[in-house]
Amino acid sequence: MAPFTRRGLLGVGGAVFAAANLPRWASASARDPRLIVIILRGAMDGLSAVGPLGDPDYVDLHRELALSRDGAHAALPLDGFFGLNRAMKTFGRLYAQKKALIVHACATNYRERSHFDGQDVLESGMPQPGLTQSGWLNRAVERLPAAQRAQAPALAVGYIAPLVLRGRAPVLGWAPADLPPPGDDLLSRLAQLYDHGDPGLAQALREGLEADREVRKGDMDGLKAGGDVVEQMRTAARGAARLMAGQAGPRITALAFEGWDTHVAEGGATGRLATLLGGLDDALAEFERTLGAAWDQTVIVVATEFGRTAHVNGSAGCDHGTASAAFLAGGAVAGGRVLADWPGLRAADLHERRDLKPTIDLRAVLKGVLADHLGLSAEFLAEAVFPGTLDVAPMKGLLSV
Repeated sequence: MAPFTRRGLLGVGGAVFAAANLPRWASASARDPRLIVIILRGAMDGLSAVGPLGDPDYVDLHRELALSRDGAHAALPLDGFFGLNRAMKTFGRLYAQKKALIVHACATNYRERSHFDGQDVLESGMPQPGLTQSGWLNRAVERLPAAQRAQAPALAVGYIAPLVLRGRAPVLGWAPADLPPPGDDLLSRLAQLYDHGDPGLAQALREGLEADREVRKGDMDGLKAGGDVVEQMRTAARGAARLMAGQAGPRITALAFEGWDTHVAEGGATGRLATLLGGLDDALAEFERTLGAAWDQTVIVVATEFGRTAHVNGSAGCDHGTASAAFLAGGAVAGGRVLADWPGLRAADLHERRDLKPTIDLRAVLKGVLADHLGLSAEFLAEAVFPGTLDVAPMKGLLSV
């Protein structure tokens, strides 16, 4: 993944920030939607995150990684057929409150098993890898409806902007630094210097510093490179939510969480995967807690590049697969449902006799959110955001507002 570029971003005091003259969110409309996209890199095991407890072949295939209806680590009940990994208690509560839903047995059109290529297709929105350096979310931001064009910049969280939010639309980036932040006196003098030579850059500097101060109201050291991946999830969400909660803050955010490649000692209901799911769940809780009133108009989409094998390998993990599960959460979600055209787990029903078969196109889900939450037309989504997808209709009924 390429780093932030000078064209779009400015690095100051441990944060990376957007170029100047960025428009603000339109205040004329009563609607003020927030959209958060979380990419789980490494391919999440959807069968151990959301277990098909009612499938008679589930336990035999997924063995020690399968969730169960009872016992010390019983799955959280969903709809009688599916159960949720117990590590996701916040999501389970939101599901019960009809503010979260799951889309299972879903995938992009990508059918190989390369992380790099799968992530490229998921985040670029293109029909195959290597076609563009821009992401579908950035292209969506670039062409929001007229009433929403005067918005705050989108936010990319991390040292490297997720591909999904790279492109021509300017973005605000944030990541804390390992070095102590520069003092206010130095930064003030630097801003004054830019005032004389480059007013636009001076304005970008001020906006960046303001965002950095807002984020640093709490302890934001957990996102340092090489730190604990679970704490990084919590910290990234906390910082993003603080920025998004502001009246003039970003309304659209992208984050990428690493570490979901569970070839070895995955754990299922306990262990590594459950720990990762707990970190994701904590991130969702941070958004809910910090966004305040804005939560009611928020949609969080969580997706991964592909799933994992239905069979457990010799290292108590699962290898690269095909279909997985996606999560939607937020006050604007019409939740309390698992959306699935369940393909079954018999050998004949598996993709290439090894993977959960995809029956829902993940791009239809993403299109449905963009259409109903941000007001983008189906034609534009098929032509520019997800090119070549005229046959993939936006999924309806995902949102309540």
